[in-house]
Amino acid sequence: MPLLPTAKTQPKPNLADLTVLVYGQTKIGKSTLCSNAESALFLATEPGLNALDVYQAPIQSWEDLLNACAEIGEGKHAFKTIVIDTIDNAYKFCTEYILRKFKVEHESDLAYGKGYAIVNNEFQRVLTKLAFLPYGLFLISHAKEIEVETRTGKYTRIVPTLPEKARKIVLGMVDMVLFCDLEMVTCEEGAQSVRRVIRTKPSLYYEAGDRTGRLPETLDLDFRKFLDAFNSAVAPLKPAATAKEAVVAK
Repeated sequence: MPLLPTAKTQPKPNLADLTVLVYGQTKIGKSTLCSNAESALFLATEPGLNALDVYQAPIQSWEDLLNACAEIGEGKHAFKTIVIDTIDNAYKFCTEYILRKFKVEHESDLAYGKGYAIVNNEFQRVLTKLAFLPYGLFLISHAKEIEVETRTGKYTRIVPTLPEKARKIVLGMVDMVLFCDLEMVTCEEGAQSVRRVIRTKPSLYYEAGDRTGRLPETLDLDFRKFLDAFNSAVAPLKPAATAKEAVVAK
């Protein structure tokens, strides 16, 4: 059976087909945003959902997460979106699982960086498997500031709170990185108020991105407005016809 494709893959038109990282400061509304996703199931690795009317499965270990993922993969449910809240704690559980498995106290106790590699491979394996399932996948993280040093000086950048290797794994696999932020707004009368926003485009000063190209640079931290912006985006233009195709058309 041939392995090479005979047709191009098409962009996925539905939000429920995508993998999204949502991060920002504590209590800004990340979980509330994700709770409005279609038929959402929270894999809750930490408390904090008591004020939300959501379906949630408590996750207190990596084994709990593996069991939940296996049940999700069977497809005997009505959920269409999986939310891991938070992905930071999921990575912590993964680390603890590997340490118990190899009976060591720290990743460095295994030679030549082997412990870190095993943890990251296991973390990536499970996340990739989840991402390939026919459900939307939202990963929630907190935000922290890091100092970046360049040849011309230093600057502060806001990034998800995941450890660096885990952060690179997540950033490499998601379709969107949504940074939930606060923005000062000046009213006509001159008074100032705070607006909660989602930032979607790359910046020197924070991590964000949108591989779909559908979202504006900034929008209100409101799931309905986020979904409307995603759904109302103009479909990409078809590529120009090749010279051969133009001749055939004539």
